[in-house]
Amino acid sequence: MADTGPMTEAGTVERQWTAFHQWGPFGLLAVGTAVAAAGTGLVGMTAGQWYVAGALVAVAAGLQAWWAGAARGRPGPTAASGCLYFARCAITFVLTWLNPLFGFYAYAGYFGVDRLLPPRLVKPGLFLTAVTIAGSQSGGLPPDDEPGWVLFGAILAVNVVLLVVFARLADTEEARNRARVRTITELERANTALRQALDENAALHAQLLVQAREAGVADERGRLAAEIHDTLAQGLTGIIAQLQVVAAAPDPALGRAHLDRALALARHSLGEARRSVHDLAPAALADDTLPDALEKTVTAWSGRTGVRPRFTVTGTAEPLHDEVAATLLRIAEEALSNTARHAAAGRVGVTLSYMGDEVTLDIRDDGRGFDPLTARRRTSVGGFGLDGMRARAERVAGTLTVEAEPGHGTAVSARVPLVRDDR
Repeated sequence: MADTGPMTEAGTVERQWTAFHQWGPFGLLAVGTAVAAAGTGLVGMTAGQWYVAGALVAVAAGLQAWWAGAARGRPGPTAASGCLYFARCAITFVLTWLNPLFGFYAYAGYFGVDRLLPPRLVKPGLFLTAVTIAGSQSGGLPPDDEPGWVLFGAILAVNVVLLVVFARLADTEEARNRARVRTITELERANTALRQALDENAALHAQLLVQAREAGVADERGRLAAEIHDTLAQGLTGIIAQLQVVAAAPDPALGRAHLDRALALARHSLGEARRSVHDLAPAALADDTLPDALEKTVTAWSGRTGVRPRFTVTGTAEPLHDEVAATLLRIAEEALSNTARHAAAGRVGVTLSYMGDEVTLDIRDDGRGFDPLTARRRTSVGGFGLDGMRARAERVAGTLTVEAEPGHGTAVSARVPLVRDDR
């Protein structure tokens, strides 16, 4: 989910400003009226002037109350909001004329002018407010003499300069706010695109894993078909041929020789059948998880060879798909078998690591090592060796790397996707 902190904060500030523009003028009117009443003796207002001022205060309060309710359905400058602004300017000008201390209410004209007036009337509206405030600050309108007019002009000039400066600052801040909003919008759009891309990548990754699994199944079927054709089928064909010769041979010695050959072929074919079946479904995984099966395999291997092993599991173990578990177990068995036959190692370490979306199996020994560039494709006893282990890993979309150096041991690392058991 995208971070909405900046937008929430902006919305809170906006609501606070809206509340101030609706109810702030009431506070300024109340302050101005209270100060003017307290300073009546200094200014010298008559009773008639107070009647006029009281009526204007009531009209100003009524206008502001009307606008507080009407503004909710009228966002932005309208004709009604413009009339409210200039009516308020007129009321504040008359009140300040009657008593300069009413000038506190005039400051309401500086706030929310962009909400009440269209852009072409903002500057005239601010200038009228500055005139009223300058008159209040210079002692009231009209000035009594020439120095009073000079003072009024100077204060008005200062107010106008301040308006220009603050207007520039406001424009700069508004431009920054617009740029910030555009940046946030672009970031949200980029986050949405990124989430979509991540979802698509996840779906593609899952699809690739399924395709790799299907390809591995097809490859395994092809391999078994080729093995059956190359071993069992040829062996049975040879047995039939030998038996046919025996049936037609007049010499018992010759018949006996062919029977021996048929018996040898049958034994060989039986061994190949057992090997193929054993390779298809590891018995060690029938009742145990992969970590348990590996630990038992390592322990049994140590008992046969006398080499001290160390088996470690890192990460959170998860149930794996049968193909993935069988592949890692077969790679471990082949690597340990190679170590026993060729490495003359004193110590062996086997580590099974669950790392997010993949599983890694590392087998390291401190044996004599070898040069991987000159490694044979098949071992002397008919195993598949490094190429066989690499083929097994690739059938489940994995990889196998070998690090070895003569006299410095060997490290075999198989890395396969973590495909969970979906049963």
